[in-house]
Amino acid sequence: MPPDEDTMSTRQRIASVVLVAIAASAQEPWEAGLSDPKARVRARAVRSLGESEEGFRHLTRLAPLLDDGSEEVRATVVATLIKVRTVDAQQLLIRATSDLSPRVQSLAVDGLVDFYLPNYVKLGVLSSISAFGASLKGRFSKPSPLTVSEYIKVNPETLGAIGAVLRAGRSDEARANAARAVGVLLGREALDDLLAGVRSRNSMIILESVLAIKKLQVISAGPEIVFLLDDPDPEIRKAVIQAVGQLRTREAVPGLVEVVNGVHKVRVRVQALIALAKIPDNGQRELFLRYLVDQDKGMRAAAAEGVGRVGDPGDARLIEHHFQMEKAGSTRLSLAFAAACLGNFVRLNDLVEGLNSKVHRLEARPFLVELSRQEEVLKRLYVPLSTGTVAQRRHLAFVLSQSGNEASLPHLENLTNDTNGAVASAAIEALRVLRSRL
Repeated sequence: MPPDEDTMSTRQRIASVVLVAIAASAQEPWEAGLSDPKARVRARAVRSLGESEEGFRHLTRLAPLLDDGSEEVRATVVATLIKVRTVDAQQLLIRATSDLSPRVQSLAVDGLVDFYLPNYVKLGVLSSISAFGASLKGRFSKPSPLTVSEYIKVNPETLGAIGAVLRAGRSDEARANAARAVGVLLGREALDDLLAGVRSRNSMIILESVLAIKKLQVISAGPEIVFLLDDPDPEIRKAVIQAVGQLRTREAVPGLVEVVNGVHKVRVRVQALIALAKIPDNGQRELFLRYLVDQDKGMRAAAAEGVGRVGDPGDARLIEHHFQMEKAGSTRLSLAFAAACLGNFVRLNDLVEGLNSKVHRLEARPFLVELSRQEEVLKRLYVPLSTGTVAQRRHLAFVLSQSGNEASLPHLENLTNDTNGAVASAAIEALRVLRSRL
């Protein structure tokens, strides 16, 4: 006997319910939440997607939420994209740099940096977009020393997106943050954006742009920032003084001389004298000789560097005399550098020994980088590279990465087999950098 219509209808309803249940059980836990009318549910679903083992396969599901009406949801999407760290995620982060919220915009910029410099974004402490915004305002109190390794190639589209934020971000903080990001990524393609930043009316943007320009090491940018030596903001003046020295900007010489001989604080005058000492053919030998006997040890150190770089052989005995008389450690290193510049390579030993000091190693290392551009000095460093202390071997690997040549490669290759892991790692990194330079 065939079933009646009521029985068929009941069976169909039961089958329909079962099918719905099966379909629901096949769904990922986050799928339904992505389209929930409540923003907090959508945000929770986005986080769940990011935590799932195969969340990276479903990034297309996040793309529409970059236009979500909730700032918190959009920020959660960006945070998830940062965590995923794939090429597809990078493209969505580039899109997010155009967000209407300056905080989301800045988080997206940081995410693009994190793609090349992992852990740049501390997602563990990012509890909300409001917390990120608060941390953003406080980060500009001190400069960032971070940069990517020189051999890393950054996507031009990434730099273009960050440069666009620098020029026309939704807030001054977002623009300053973008300037910092350009510096960290060594984004020379965005130099024009930084030069626009130094002409901003906002001190924070100007400062971060100058600091980034210093990192890029583009010599032609130096003359473009000399006018800021007269800026009323002392932090900007300090950054510009350091930058024009690093960029060896001859146009800055008159302004730097004025600062050195002026009534500024001693630390400012020291920075100006250091900058002068780095600029070739500056015509300031007499100035350096005068401050070689200054009461301030910082002024004496800067003056010694200047005398050394001027390169007058007749000053060698004077420098050695001051080296013997000097008591301050930092100033002795500067005098040792000057002596080596003037041909007294015995003083290289003092600089190499300085690498053992936690206090002085980052003073000695740049001197060795500069001196080892001379072939004779470079050859002399190969011995302590293999026989020196752990600190010496590790930091000399860096020196060779910056100033080495083809002949340096075998020495670094041997160092990759060092019994000390930190030394071996430093040698591997140095090889990568040196090969990218050659």
